[in-house]
Amino acid sequence: MGNRKEEILIVALHLFARDGYEAVSVSQIAGELDMTKGALYRHYKSKRDIFDCIVQRMEQQDGEQATEYDMPQEDKEKMPEKYEAVTFDDFVEYSKSMFEYWTEDDFASSFRKMLTIEQFRSEEMQNLYQQYLVSGPAEYVKDLFKNMKIKNPEEKAVEFYANMFFYYSVYDGATDKTKAKCQFEQMMGKIVEEMKQFCRGIRTVGRPAVGMKIKHGKNTSPVSRKWRRSSFRR
Repeated sequence: MGNRKEEILIVALHLFARDGYEAVSVSQIAGELDMTKGALYRHYKSKRDIFDCIVQRMEQQDGEQATEYDMPQEDKEKMPEKYEAVTFDDFVEYSKSMFEYWTEDDFASSFRKMLTIEQFRSEEMQNLYQQYLVSGPAEYVKDLFKNMKIKNPEEKAVEFYANMFFYYSVYDGATDKTKAKCQFEQMMGKIVEEMKQFCRGIRTVGRPAVGMKIKHGKNTSPVSRKWRRSSFRR
């Protein structure tokens, strides 16, 4: 490889993903690259410096993924208009891309495996694990569902993301990776279709019969008004 610094970063991440961050030494990283520790220190100050650069790269790639699919990069409070613009179709395509990203992208999948190994060894690793792979994504999906007017958005977000998280492990252990990916997409399609059906039902209940006028006042059903406000925006 032409870029020695990049080569060190990737080799170190692969070792962290296989053996865990704590178990890997600078000497081991240098040995994998047939270089001395002194040569490695010309590029990175320490093992911790390598790790910090890995996390920075993940933050950058995370943002790039969201930008590519025109999805919110920050939390709901910082960019509410972005959340308002997301449709079911946007969500489905982004979810497919994120599954591929966390399972097939070498950097992201290695980062995921490293955090899975290290999550019980330090509070910092547990926080990163939660941020990238558990509570962070679940909270993100919940906010998206809330803006889509999905009933019980937190419950549905947990249901959706728990299945997605489960299929990461299915994919990792599968001999037939394509089959595992298809199984995930089928599961996701089923959950999303159920939510779409619910939203269509809301619109149907809230819609007056042909030729019928809605009278605003005490004769207007408050349930119908509420359900129309909850109908899914396409």
